[in-house]
Amino acid sequence: MGTVTPLPYAGRALPQQTGFDRDELMRILDLYGRMVAAGKWRDYAMDFDRDVAIFSAFRRTAERPEYRVEKRPALRSRQGMWALVSEGGAVLKRGDELSNVLAPVERKLMKLVGDGS
Repeated sequence: MGTVTPLPYAGRALPQQTGFDRDELMRILDLYGRMVAAGKWRDYAMDFDRDVAIFSAFRRTAERPEYRVEKRPALRSRQGMWALVSEGGAVLKRGDELSNVLAPVERKLMKLVGDGS
């Protein structure tokens, strides 16, 4: 009665899905809100899978996303787990820090606000 049988893979359970933590999501949604206020984005979507979490920002609902912010923790030690992907699927920026990956969109927003349009 004193025997304990360990469960298989007890300490190595794989996560069911990858997600954004609170700080990451706040940073992304803050940028999204400012782009909405500038009149450039109108909708967003979030997709969560075992390997990747994706935030997609749309100019219009029926289009492909203008930008996708992807978090892939498996690439943390290689290229960086964050990627900014354009509408055409090209990786615009990749890195370990979310703020550095979002920098091209931040610069675009500064131009939009500076132009007054």
